Amino acid sequence: MKISELVKRTNVSKETIHYYIREGALPKPRKSGRNIADYDESMVEQIGLIKDLQENFFLPLSEIKKIIKQRKKHSLADKVKFGFLTKYVRPVDQIFFSTVTGRDNFLKETGLSEKWLSKMEQWGIITPETQNGTMIYSSDNVTIGKLIVDMGRLGFGPRDGYDPENLKLYADFVKNVILPTHMNFLREHTDLLMSPDFREKGIRLVEALGLFFYHIYRKTVKEEILRVVNEEEKKNTKSKPPGR
Repeated sequence: MKISELVKRTNVSKETIHYYIREGALPKPRKSGRNIADYDESMVEQIGLIKDLQENFFLPLSEIKKIIKQRKKHSLADKVKFGFLTKYVRPVDQIFFSTVTGRDNFLKETGLSEKWLSKMEQWGIITPETQNGTMIYSSDNVTIGKLIVDMGRLGFGPRDGYDPENLKLYADFVKNVILPTHMNFLREHTDLLMSPDFREKGIRLVEALGLFFYHIYRKTVKEEILRVVNEEEKKNTKSKPPGR
């Protein structure tokens, strides 16, 4: 693509793109003519990554270059994981706790449709509070809404045959299995529950368990997908006629 298209797709000026190239944060474009440079599709993603690291993590370009260099060695799964983390785990959001006021603003912020927001509220997946007649959506609700939209874009939406009610099963599992187990422990250890420093410890525990569930899900699903793929490859190998 020409640099004009790259500017349009990334919302980054031509001068800034040339600066990134001079500093080694972007590779040099391929020359398709004496004064014609052809910019690869990967440039769009890489510029987006640079912007995310600058705006959300406040990193200088010198440090971003190191991350980009290291990222080339990552597996596809780790690259995707890194992309989601830079998008959803942003320090600014954690500092300002980006709540959204009003249903229309929530729909605009997340991209979720009215129909599916109603469903998610009905299923207890998105749970706004009402203050003085106004709906207030927490930062967690906003993140969940955005993730649901992203799942649809990735091919896991109603149009693709994926039943969104599966998300209700996940939410119910947390409420009906994980939460009672967690609360039973606290009820059996009221000394911990009533201790002066429990507020801080409780917050740390919630974050630690959240990360545990994230990683155990990620690890388990990756291992199962790999197992199924290996089985299919073995079946295909056996079904091939000899000599082919």
